[in-house]
Amino acid sequence: MAKGHRSQIKRVRNEEHRETRPSAKLSYARVSVQKACFVLDAIRGKDVQTAMAILEYNPRYASSLVKKLLASAIANAENNNGLNPEKLYVAECYANQGPIMKRVRPRAQGRAYRIEKRMCNITIVLDEKK
Repeated sequence: MAKGHRSQIKRVRNEEHRETRPSAKLSYARVSVQKACFVLDAIRGKDVQTAMAILEYNPRYASSLVKKLLASAIANAENNNGLNPEKLYVAECYANQGPIMKRVRPRAQGRAYRIEKRMCNITIVLDEKK
């Protein structure tokens, strides 16, 4: 049986499984998962210079959000992990469902339709080329 307090045991166990690759996460982005995934699919697996160029000229709204997030992930890799930005590529990028703001739209004869304003959480994980 392990020695120490439960929180101490958890801390040690979590250290072993901690993700060491540089990443950045944007929570509560006001864009739906489906629309964000169109942009993320375009940059997945690309090196960061190519990904930034793709995002620069992509007309979708989500591309501006993802571009800022990618710049943040590159800065995290450079400053926190000491990696070379020229050797980085987008290892993982995904969007998960966030909370939904529910609004009401008045309709004819006293009815009300629901409008769902969706949000998502976007994550970008970088890695260094071997």
